[in-house]
Amino acid sequence: MEESFKPDRKYFIKVLWIQFTISICLIILMAIIHFIITLTSGDLNAIYAVWTIGILCLLLMWIFSTLIAYLWIKNLEYIIREDRVNIHMGILTKTQKNIPFRAITDFVLVRTLYDRMLGIGSLKIQTAGQSVQPSGYEGKLGGLLDYEEWHSELRSHIKSLHPISQSVATTESERSSDRALLAQILDELKAIKENTSKM
Repeated sequence: MEESFKPDRKYFIKVLWIQFTISICLIILMAIIHFIITLTSGDLNAIYAVWTIGILCLLLMWIFSTLIAYLWIKNLEYIIREDRVNIHMGILTKTQKNIPFRAITDFVLVRTLYDRMLGIGSLKIQTAGQSVQPSGYEGKLGGLLDYEEWHSELRSHIKSLHPISQSVATTESERSSDRALLAQILDELKAIKENTSKM
């Protein structure tokens, strides 16, 4: 099992939708500031300055973030191997992230509002140890069209590597002995508490 694939082009369209939403919010903010200046002082120079700065920020955002997002997504590649998941990413500095299946505990399917609009999804990779990433996930396979198929296939692959032990099932006698042990521990803790409170 070795499959290599890239995010769908709709992943880039998602970035454009996010930028469009940010642009609308920025325009609303500029309109509110314009309204406040008109009510308080009516200074036309301040109003022109607000709109000039706002439009300049919008232009810079659209130019730079669109270019960076396009190059980032273009260089993004996912490789599913028999023993690990590889994520190749980067624009100037290329990074290859290797996540072994033995460390993966689950694949979490995430679909934001924009994902649902575009018909794509992302799989976030959870590992046994704490992730060094701020998101708490070790990696992410974003922009997948057939996200449900990948989700079920990768989760079943994890289950085949980490089968649940048959010894998990316990009998009633083992449960009652566990309860007796817990009761005994509780009695000892109460005795310790009484002894420490007398000191």
